[in-house]
Amino acid sequence: MDERLRHQIAEWLTAIGIDAQPSEGIPTLVLIIASLVTALIAYIIVRRGVIRAINVVIKRSKASWDDSFMHFKVLEKLALLVPALVINLLIPIALSEHALLSSVVDRLLSVAIVVLMIRAAYASLDAANEIADINLVSRRMPIKSFVQLCKLFLFFVGIILCISVLANQSPVIFLSSLGVATGLVMLVFRDTILGFVAGIQLAANRMVSQGDWIQMDKYGANGSIEEISLTTVKVRNWDNTLTMIPAYALVQDAFKNWRGMSESGGRRITRSVNIDVDSIRFLTIEDINRLERINLLKEYLAGMKQQLTEYNQSIESGDDPVNGRYLTNVGTFRAYMKEYLLKSEHTRKDMTMLVRQLEPGPTGLPIQIYVFTNDTRWGFYEDIQADLFDHVFAILPEFGLRPFQNPTGEDMRNINTQLLRRRGTQPTAPTQQ
Repeated sequence: MDERLRHQIAEWLTAIGIDAQPSEGIPTLVLIIASLVTALIAYIIVRRGVIRAINVVIKRSKASWDDSFMHFKVLEKLALLVPALVINLLIPIALSEHALLSSVVDRLLSVAIVVLMIRAAYASLDAANEIADINLVSRRMPIKSFVQLCKLFLFFVGIILCISVLANQSPVIFLSSLGVATGLVMLVFRDTILGFVAGIQLAANRMVSQGDWIQMDKYGANGSIEEISLTTVKVRNWDNTLTMIPAYALVQDAFKNWRGMSESGGRRITRSVNIDVDSIRFLTIEDINRLERINLLKEYLAGMKQQLTEYNQSIESGDDPVNGRYLTNVGTFRAYMKEYLLKSEHTRKDMTMLVRQLEPGPTGLPIQIYVFTNDTRWGFYEDIQADLFDHVFAILPEFGLRPFQNPTGEDMRNINTQLLRRRGTQPTAPTQQ
């Protein structure tokens, strides 16, 4: 068939005045040009006609996932396969009289087809990754890690296929030879293999997801996860610095994930105010009458007065606090703070809420407030916490309580001044050098 085609082309060239008999190069050249023109026409039809029509349909579509394929030009990359396949089909016919050249061109075209197919597959994987980001699937699973792994696998498959095509050998031979170099492969791609295994564990156990707030002091990471790749996890710290953590480190080392706090809608406050033990005492009747003007304590004081009166009368304790039960300023303060937290618009009433005593120490009696805020955002959380303890320190004098504070330099100077005055000596101002 090739000979007949060549003979017809030679007769046609002779008829139009071109001497094609002395050399077979002219019919071969015409066949090559015809093959290239046919491939170009096929590409134009697919690229300008079919793909343009599909893109119009995608733009008019209400679905959002197909826009990613248009963004990464998946169809355009697939269209490049059409002229390559056409040329691969027609060039051997044109070069049938040149066996060596035909073989070389055929192998090169096969390599080009493999490269174009892998390129289109890469674009499809990128589109799938973007679709996962849009649908928030990547927040639950490290999709990018699997995409990178697939790209790496396709890269090696492409390399093996290209080498086997150029060497005119079966790919199985090259795959079997890789077994000898397993040790080298393990050494070179150690982080990749560990990252892949870690990625599977992270995804299966849902240890981390994109957007999670994690804290890992070993690597100086304290911020939000921006990206989970095959080998690294990118964390944007709260000071806008970036920390790259090896993926396998999240499996091997300890870290703190604040996702549970964010999902629960409550963030915990655990802070104490240390009370000077010397300021703790029983409340007098005058103290109780004075504190009854506080709305948050009216119900508590009324109930406690009745309860304590009935108890003290039952045991005939008299008026001596040693023999009965009486209100203390620190206990009343705890009751006030509990009611204050219950009435606050910034606390979660369905979560643990405590105002408790901790073990006293050299710095006084710690009164700890254990409560959850209803806003987990960092700035708002800090504002709520600061406002809460502003109120705590400001209200303490109402109960006759003093916060514990180590003596300052001013305290020591006042003590020294008082001692000198008792001795009848006036303190002297420091001399200037």
